[in-house]
Amino acid sequence: MELYSIKEESGQVVIRTQEGNFGFYGIREDIIRAVYTKSEEIKNKSLLVEPEVYECKAMLEAEETEEKVIISAGKLKVLWDKETGVCTWEDALSGKIYFREAGKSLTETAVVRYTTGGEKPVVKRVKTVDGERSFIENLKELKDRMAYRGKLEFDWEDGEAIYGLGQGEEGIYNYRHHQQYLYQHNMRIPMPFFVSGNGYGVFLDCASLMTFNDDENGSYIFMDTVDQMDYYVIAGDGMDGIIGGYRMLTGTASMLPKWAYGYVQSKEAYHTASELLEIGEEYRKRNVPVDCIVQDWNTWVPGLWGEKIVDESRYGNIKEVNDRLHDMNIHTMVSVWPNMAEGGKNHQEFVEAGQILGDYSTYDAFDDKARERYWKQASEGLFSKGFDSWWCDSTEPFSGPDWGGAVKREPWERYLLVGNEHKKYLDAAQVNAFAMMHAKGIFENQRKEKEDKRVLNLTRSGYASSQKYGVILWSGDISATWDVLKKQIHEGLNMAMSGMPYWTLDIGGFFVVGSAWQKRGCNCSDNPDPLWFWKGGYNDGVDDKGYCELYTRWFEFGTFLPIHRSHGTDTPREIWNFGEPGTMFYDAIDKFIRLRYRLMPYIYSMAGSVTRNNDTIMRSLMFDFAGDERVKDIGEEYMFGREILVCPVTEPMYYEADSRELDRVRAWECYLPDGAMWYDFWSDTSFEGGQYITAGAPIDKIPLFVRAGSILPQNQEEIQYASQKTDAPMLLQIYPGADGSFTLYEDAGDDYGYENGEFTEIPLIWDNSKRTLTIGRRTGIYPGMQETRGFTIAIGRFTKEAEYSGDEIVIQM
Repeated sequence: MELYSIKEESGQVVIRTQEGNFGFYGIREDIIRAVYTKSEEIKNKSLLVEPEVYECKAMLEAEETEEKVIISAGKLKVLWDKETGVCTWEDALSGKIYFREAGKSLTETAVVRYTTGGEKPVVKRVKTVDGERSFIENLKELKDRMAYRGKLEFDWEDGEAIYGLGQGEEGIYNYRHHQQYLYQHNMRIPMPFFVSGNGYGVFLDCASLMTFNDDENGSYIFMDTVDQMDYYVIAGDGMDGIIGGYRMLTGTASMLPKWAYGYVQSKEAYHTASELLEIGEEYRKRNVPVDCIVQDWNTWVPGLWGEKIVDESRYGNIKEVNDRLHDMNIHTMVSVWPNMAEGGKNHQEFVEAGQILGDYSTYDAFDDKARERYWKQASEGLFSKGFDSWWCDSTEPFSGPDWGGAVKREPWERYLLVGNEHKKYLDAAQVNAFAMMHAKGIFENQRKEKEDKRVLNLTRSGYASSQKYGVILWSGDISATWDVLKKQIHEGLNMAMSGMPYWTLDIGGFFVVGSAWQKRGCNCSDNPDPLWFWKGGYNDGVDDKGYCELYTRWFEFGTFLPIHRSHGTDTPREIWNFGEPGTMFYDAIDKFIRLRYRLMPYIYSMAGSVTRNNDTIMRSLMFDFAGDERVKDIGEEYMFGREILVCPVTEPMYYEADSRELDRVRAWECYLPDGAMWYDFWSDTSFEGGQYITAGAPIDKIPLFVRAGSILPQNQEEIQYASQKTDAPMLLQIYPGADGSFTLYEDAGDDYGYENGEFTEIPLIWDNSKRTLTIGRRTGIYPGMQETRGFTIAIGRFTKEAEYSGDEIVIQM
């Protein structure tokens, strides 16, 4: 291509050609932004990128040769080809090639939107399995502006692994040799970011529909609608460094309230405020720990879907109930929807303000004033009634035309059907960002009203930068089968490798029975039974021992997720529905709830590190053992923090469906990554890494292993809620065999003082050769902190006690 000029100044290099302009910006020595545009001006504005990123001026050095322009930021180097405009990305220090681009293109396309043309909308209100929806029957297509379709092609190395891209529903772990459609939908949360096993990541500043492709048709990312191709290459130090770079670009993850890391009890659905109280009272009566009870949809007056004003006949006493639950140290979460039925006060306010989208149901989350109005309604109707947190459900937010029928449509057909439905009502360049903007409104406006209470938002959809808005993502309405359980591990790991630290799922699967359309009251002739997505395997629910076993194994896996939450339809989910004390399923569930609370100092310290150090809790083995070639495709195991290896059981061992008894060995094959020695969490038996072993797996044990050198802080005295204080010394369990360290993090638990330094960190250092544990000097202070405390230091059953008042002490073991 004909090159007109190369301009180098203040951390940027702009190359102008007859095919368009190419901009390179030094963000950090290991991050370079690359832009390709057909316009004269390169735009520096984004929904996804932190504004201060555009102020970064990391020094770029440019060198021109006969064939290339070579640009270096210090650690990362890009070689721009003069003939094709494509780039080769290298480590500037070692010369290692991260990846080669194979092509890039921008093709002009028309952006259309849909309008009634001034006519009164003809609204068809439909009761669907995914909630009540509005469909407008007199929409007309209107050309809005011109933009581009973008295509960035890759020439990946043989054997290179690609992860991230958010969450699909297919359970793909390594995306090489696969195709994936990136659009928002129930069970789909796309992220415009992937990481490579070769040590780099690519973040695309794009909020349109996207396609990832790696097959005989090429290896590329396709962007449906962009004004310019805008992407960042991150060459961090390992997977943690890459994720840290991503969060530097899109925002630091906020701290969730401490209670959010405890057990969350939910189901579809409690029907009165008094029922919420009864559930909380029963848990406290049984002395089974719990921190949150969730109120799913249906708090509104029947017929007023999405109204944030409670039905007085069922929830008139909700403030009193929430106060009584708070007295028991139980918090509550309430479901809110972005779409509202015509006829409600909330809906009418948005219509009168002109802040409703073209479906005449969903508020415009891209409008600042609309977000303020949404919060005002939520605050007056629910927050003021004592609810502590939000379940922002169905945040896609338009019902997919594929969410029905007995046969699942082809992937490309679903992408077009659902994607085009979103493009009817949202700008085509922003269709994937609605849930993120919705979360932004909840977060920013709650903080304006009540700064001393952390925002918590469980949301079914999200996008890049959601992590800074107090968001937990969950995987949608999955079915109760062993195959889905296994796939969910892959989905959670890819979400973590997409930079999202807080992900969870419906423990036990949302849909339990084979199909239950009539059960949900949706007597629609165009929705046959069975439905393709309602594919649980247990028509008798908790009365089927096969389901009880699946639920228990799922519960054990869920104990080692960032958020521990049970939810679903078709059958009850509270612990007493799985037996009584002394029975196998009840006892196993009870054991793992208590284990979650025993590990709370470890879990909350990891949460502190997520915010303080851009850390990741649910860690693919690629985070810590990338040098072990075998872990590249192991997606059924993961690290819970840097210390605990989790090997979920994903096959039945006791019962099949219909309570049919199985005769098989209750054991599970586990791979122990190379480069470490491992201890069986349950027996303390040690193993060398780099081998498969067979671990015992009775119903009350999930195979867990602790890496040598680990220090696990734990509660010694049982607690009933996450923030409960006890006089018992904290247990520091040491696993010898290697040096190790851990930072114990603590803060007030439910305010934003940590942003101003109101937290403490205590460094713990194990010297294996000297067999000493150093409890380092405590840094920081926060209101209500424990000035002095006891520690019990343990290696196996050998223990020593220590009194600690904030100064360094060394314990010889």
